[in-house]
Amino acid sequence: MPEPFDGKRILLVDDDRDTIVAIEAALADSGAELLTANDGNRALELAESENPDLIVLDLMLPKRSGLLVLEKIKAKKPRGSKPYVVMVTGNTGTRHRQYAESLGADGYITKPFRMDTLIDKAKALLSQ
Repeated sequence: MPEPFDGKRILLVDDDRDTIVAIEAALADSGAELLTANDGNRALELAESENPDLIVLDLMLPKRSGLLVLEKIKAKKPRGSKPYVVMVTGNTGTRHRQYAESLGADGYITKPFRMDTLIDKAKALLSQ
């Protein structure tokens, strides 16, 4: 049985380079192709041109917020369809979480987070 990451394309979006490096290290041997972006406009470009299976998307980004990226990506897709989007944010309030979920986010994780929490969520989504 193939691993859930084998042959998958994952877009990592965060303006904090350390966060990107940490997630890349955690997924380095997963079999996934990793793409990265550090602002919302580049994230949207890559989401549209590279057709990722999963997007790990920071909420607070330069040029275009993660919520605006999420809204654009999910606008014409049925709920629960690819690309799956897991929002990551330092914002602990419920208002942003509820809004992200209403836009179609498939997961919402607050920073700082345990890497296994993100990996487990990604595995669950990519196994569908």
